[in-house]
Amino acid sequence: MSFPDPIAVFRTEAAELLEQIEAGLLDLNVNLGDKDQVDTVFRSLHTLKGSGAMFGFDALAAFTHHCETAFDRVRKGEVPATHDLVGAVLEAKDHMRLLVDTPTGDHEAASEALLASLRRAVDGAGVPEAPAGPSTTRYTIRFSLPQDAMANGTNPLGLLDEMRDLGDCRVVADRSAIPPLDQLNPVDLHLSWTVELTTSEPRSAIDDVFIFVMDDMQLEVTEVQGEPQTSAAPAEAEAVVAATDPAATTPKPAAKGPATVDAKAAKAAENVRVPAERLDELMDRVGELVIAQSRLSQLAGSSGDLQLRAVSEDVERLSGELRDTMMVLRMVPVTQLFSRFRRLVHDLANETGKVIELVTEGETTEVDKSVIERLADPMIHLVRNSCDHGLETAEQRLAAGKPAAGTISLSARQQGGEVIITIKDDGRGIDKDRVRAKAESSGLIAANASLSDQELYQLIFQPGFSTAQQVTNLSGRGVGMDVVKRTIDALRGTINVVSRPGQGSEISLAIPLTLAIIDGLLVRVGSGRYVIPLAAVEECLELSVEEDMRSRGRSFISLRDSLVPFIRLRDLFRTGTTPDPFQKVVVISTGSERVGLVVDQIIGDHQTVIKSMSKLHHDVGTFSGATILGDGNVALILDVGHLVSEGQQQEAQLRAAG
Repeated sequence: MSFPDPIAVFRTEAAELLEQIEAGLLDLNVNLGDKDQVDTVFRSLHTLKGSGAMFGFDALAAFTHHCETAFDRVRKGEVPATHDLVGAVLEAKDHMRLLVDTPTGDHEAASEALLASLRRAVDGAGVPEAPAGPSTTRYTIRFSLPQDAMANGTNPLGLLDEMRDLGDCRVVADRSAIPPLDQLNPVDLHLSWTVELTTSEPRSAIDDVFIFVMDDMQLEVTEVQGEPQTSAAPAEAEAVVAATDPAATTPKPAAKGPATVDAKAAKAAENVRVPAERLDELMDRVGELVIAQSRLSQLAGSSGDLQLRAVSEDVERLSGELRDTMMVLRMVPVTQLFSRFRRLVHDLANETGKVIELVTEGETTEVDKSVIERLADPMIHLVRNSCDHGLETAEQRLAAGKPAAGTISLSARQQGGEVIITIKDDGRGIDKDRVRAKAESSGLIAANASLSDQELYQLIFQPGFSTAQQVTNLSGRGVGMDVVKRTIDALRGTINVVSRPGQGSEISLAIPLTLAIIDGLLVRVGSGRYVIPLAAVEECLELSVEEDMRSRGRSFISLRDSLVPFIRLRDLFRTGTTPDPFQKVVVISTGSERVGLVVDQIIGDHQTVIKSMSKLHHDVGTFSGATILGDGNVALILDVGHLVSEGQQQEAQLRAAG
C-alpha cells in the first residue's frame, strides 16, 4: 500500500490556506472594519505558520509569523486595518507561496524588503502600540481534549509549549481517567491538565493557544486575584488535589461533546482528497469501456442470441451510468476560476489608477476541471484588456455621466452541452473605426470591404493586432487576444463579441462542458462515417434528389419562414460518390447562427470518446477530433463552430452575388 508524500499533502493544504488568506484580504480591503475577515486571515496565517514549522518549512514559518503578529495587533485593536496593511500582506502572501514552492532558495533579501514594507504599514496606522512593561496576571487553566484528539492530529504537548511561551508556567497532569492496562487503547487520550500561568500577555493570548480545538474541548480559565505566587507549595498542593479528586479539576463532559465529535468525523469522511492524475486515469479507463461496450452492442445487434443481447443492454446501461458518474466527479464549480480574478482586478486597479469593481454571477455553474484549467490564461488576457482598453479613468467616467467606479462582470451559465462564460465591462466600448483602420493598414481586409460588426470584431483576435496608441505593461503588443482565440478553438469553443459605443463591451465564450466523452450523432457521408456533437444538433430534415438539384447554386433551405444555408459534406470532403436517393439535412447551431449539413445517412446516437488529432492534422479546421467505433474503425468528429462559420460566409457570398 502506498502512502501520500506528506510534503505534497502540506503543499496542497498550504495552497488552500493561501487562497483563503487572499480571499479574506480582498474582502477586508472592501470593508476594513470587518472583524470576521480579520479573524479569518489571522487563523489562516496561524495555521500556515504552525503547519510549515511541523513539516520543516522553517523560513515560511518565520516569515508568516510576522504577518500573523501584524494581524494579531489588528485583532486586538492595537492598530486599525488599512489599505496599506492589506496591500503589504497581499504581497507577503505571494512570497509565502514562493517559500512553499522553493523552500531552499535564497529568499532572505526579498523577505527583508517585504517585512520592512509590512512594518511601515503597521507603524503608519497612527495608533500607538500597547504600553511597554504591563503588569503580570495569574491564571488557573484547566482543560481536557476529546478522547480521539491525538488520532486526529492534535498534540497536547504543543499546546502546553505554547502556554510556556506566554510566561511562567506550572503544569500538573490528571491521570485518574487512565483505564487498566488490558483496556488501554494507546491512541486514545485519557489525560487532562491544570496549568498555573503567570503572564504579561492579555487574556486573549490564552484563547489563541486553543483557537483550533476550542469547539471540541473542555476549557476553564480563571483569573487568580492577588500577587503571583513565588513558592511551589500551593501548586504542589493543587497537584495532590488533581491526583486525588478529579472532580475538582476535570469539568464534566458536556452532553453534546460526543455528538459534536461524531458530526465532525462524519463531515471529514464526506470528502476525500484525490490527485487529479488518478481522475484522468479513471476517465481513460471509462473511455475504453465505452468503446468496448460499443463493440459489444454491435456484435449483439448482428447476433440472434437473446442472452447476448440482454447482457449487452445491461453493460450499456451500466457503462452509461458509470460514464455519467465519472463526468460528475470531474466537474468543478466555475467559482474556482472566477476567484482568481479578484486579486488580478485589485492589482490592475492599483496599477492603472482606475476605480474598478468586480461582479460575478453563476459561480455554481460546473465545468470539467480540464476546461477550467485551460480557460485561466485566456480569461486573464480578456480581463486585463477590459481594465486597460475598456474602462475609462474616474475623471473620464464622471465627465461622461457615469459612476467613477468602472465595473467588470464575470458570469457563467449552462446552455445545453455548453457553458457560456461572459466578460463584460461598462467602459467606452470598441471603436469600430479604429479596428477597421488598423485592419486595413495591416492588410487583413481590403479597403472599404463590407463586413458585419461581428466579423469586424473578430479581427481583434488576429495575431499582432492592437489598436493601442502606446505600449504599456498591460497591453499594446497584440500578443494576447490571439492566444485567447487559439485556446478557445482548441477547446472546440466559440467567441462572440458585442460592443456598444460609450456603454461597454461583452465577450462571450461558449465552451463544451467536457472534453472527454460526448453524446454524438453518427452520420454517413459517402463511405465514411462522422460524428456531429449532439448538443449542437437542432433537428434533422429530408432532402430529396429533386430538392437537391433545385437548390444547386444557392444552397438554402426554407425552415419555418427562414432561410438556412447548408453545406454538402459530400462535396466538402470530395468523396467522389453519388448521393443517396434520400439525403438528410442535419441543422446545427452555435448560439443564434445556424447551418445545415447534408449527409447521406443518419445512423443514430453514439457515445463518443474524444481522441485528439495528431500534430500532422492540427491545422485541419473541419474536424475537432476523432473516435473509435464499435467495429474498430475511426470516425472523425466535426468541428461545429468551424462549419457554422463557413456556412455563414457562404450565405454572405451568395447574398452579395444575388
